[in-house]
Amino acid sequence: MSVARVTELTASSSKSFDDAIASGLKRATKTLKNVASAWIASQEVVLKNDKIVEYRVRMKVTFVLAK
Repeated sequence: MSVARVTELTASSSKSFDDAIASGLKRATKTLKNVASAWIASQEVVLKNDKIVEYRVRMKVTFVLAK
């Protein structure tokens, strides 16, 4: 039997939502072991002078706890 935990995190990028997701997961796997999945809870953009300057994602990352 496995036991998993879910943690929520926010990541951002000046390039794209995909880049924000990838950088968030890359950082999460440095600390969390056995990352199994991620669910993107929300996406938002930051505007400056009517242009997108930042892409943000809020995600829930699931990881399996070690025995």
